Amino acid sequence: MAAYIIRRVFGALVLLLVVSAVTFAIFFLVPRLGGQTATQLATQYVGKDANPESIAAIKHNLGLDQPIYIQYWDYIKGLFVGADYKFGPDATHCSAPCFGYSFKSHVEVWPQLQQRIPVSFSLAVGAAVIWLIFGVTTGVISALRKGKPVDRISMFIALAGVSLPIFFTGQVMNALFVYQWPIWDSTDYVPFTQNPADWAWHLLLPWISLAFLFSATYARLTRAGMLETMSEDYIRTARAKGLKEAVVVTKHGLRSTLTPIVTIFGMDFGTLIGTAVLTETVFSLQGVGAYSIQAIKDNDLPIVMGVTLVAAFFIVFCNLVVDLVYAAIDPRVRYS
Repeated sequence: MAAYIIRRVFGALVLLLVVSAVTFAIFFLVPRLGGQTATQLATQYVGKDANPESIAAIKHNLGLDQPIYIQYWDYIKGLFVGADYKFGPDATHCSAPCFGYSFKSHVEVWPQLQQRIPVSFSLAVGAAVIWLIFGVTTGVISALRKGKPVDRISMFIALAGVSLPIFFTGQVMNALFVYQWPIWDSTDYVPFTQNPADWAWHLLLPWISLAFLFSATYARLTRAGMLETMSEDYIRTARAKGLKEAVVVTKHGLRSTLTPIVTIFGMDFGTLIGTAVLTETVFSLQGVGAYSIQAIKDNDLPIVMGVTLVAAFFIVFCNLVVDLVYAAIDPRVRYS
């Protein structure tokens, strides 16, 4: 098991390195292949009132006049040991992990990401707990009551949840519970360390809106898995041995069904931390997703690269955790 963990961690690090290389090439190599020069890239740092001398200084200080492989090495080195930047007469040190400075605001990217990651992480955690509980529970009940009214109603609601986009359900919930019936005075983010009760209350509406979309998918997937599993021979054997129905359903039926659920959950959770763009936009939450959208609008490459690498890290990490959880869920899984 220890050897497997080491191999998976090493593979995750290699994958992150590949992601960083591809991302760097997209933003710095591809534009050059398309005709963009280092001078044009440096102009974004200087601003509208740029003169040739200031552009040349910025280009040199940022290493944009160096070959692309040296620029990439400096970027990777900055992630681990930091980097020194010189804007005009003043020099500044960007501490590790250094994602560079914003083209627009000239502010270091990583501290800005640190302020927004808790917002996106809080949104993902709360919504994930709700959709996992309600989605799996609904799927199990529907499978055990196949063809009954509860099954038909549950699957109809699940179909509605899959079909309705988050920007629609979020706006409807905003209109009803913030403006029409002001149960929530606002959905502004309150840090967990400041007030846990306010943290949960202010995020409850975004949680429900986001969980409604995902729980529908999990309900349908759980139902399909349970219907297949409950017809297996070992389920009939368990019942023939006189085991209680609750034990048969949870220990023997649901446990086998959870393997694909855990796989999708790891991917969904990791992705949401960096890409819950629509939910954050609808509820005006200043998370990583909203930050990345604004950076794309401003063509702010350091921010876009920082968000991409952070999102990739969470996705890779969550998938690594999923692989390690498999052994606990399914005893048939063995790691050599």
